[in-house]
Amino acid sequence: MNAIAHALPTSVSPGALTIRGLSKVYPFKGKPVPVLEDIDLEIRPGEFISILGASGCGKSTLLRLIVGLDQDYQGQILLDQQAVRGPGLERGIVFQDHRLFPWMTLQQNIALALKNHRLPVAEKSRLVAEHIELVGLGGYEQAYPHQLSGGMAQRAAIARALVNKPKVLLLDEPLGALDALTRVRLQQELQRIWVQERCTVIMVTHDVEEALYLGDRVIVMDARPGRIREDISISLPHPRRRDSARLHDLKQRLLQELAGT
Repeated sequence: MNAIAHALPTSVSPGALTIRGLSKVYPFKGKPVPVLEDIDLEIRPGEFISILGASGCGKSTLLRLIVGLDQDYQGQILLDQQAVRGPGLERGIVFQDHRLFPWMTLQQNIALALKNHRLPVAEKSRLVAEHIELVGLGGYEQAYPHQLSGGMAQRAAIARALVNKPKVLLLDEPLGALDALTRVRLQQELQRIWVQERCTVIMVTHDVEEALYLGDRVIVMDARPGRIREDISISLPHPRRRDSARLHDLKQRLLQELAGT
């Protein structure tokens, strides 16, 4: 595919996402297997949405469809009332594996995301430097991925996804491979970054506490096929306290529901 040059927009429009009647089927041993069924979701501009559910409920498949990596589905996905048709710079994604190129420095990895933008070199350098500072990695510009901790590498991946100023940031278990202490620290960092940037964020996670701590809403999914079971609004301001009674009560309720007790 030929790369098409784009200039960064001077102002980013809100990032409202509308999903209507979304269903997805995978073929398995010659038979269709439903993965997602009749997903309806309205996400307001600047919301942080946590998607929670057991393995196999279609959470990651939903993200792939939103980012445009798979266009074989039924239903509609609209971003600011425009149909999503394949990948686009207005949607950034971060996976559980940081996927940094090992032969490039941190600075070069982030700059690569701006390769197809028609911007002066000085402006690209400014944007890269700005986002390195945003994720707290100032001073590590010339470090290679193997010289970074897991948490630092994930922050670099977040910077790379944000440097294009996307309307929607998609996070697919971005903290799942980290140790417990690093994960807690990165949750705080992710909250800080979102409060500062205010783009729409959709994060897939298996961690109930993480979903509640970060999300404005928590979407709970059932499996086989994936359906929305609950859409829970978390009416607490950011930044949040982990010892909030409201979060504790919701955590206990969700754990009981997910465990089937």
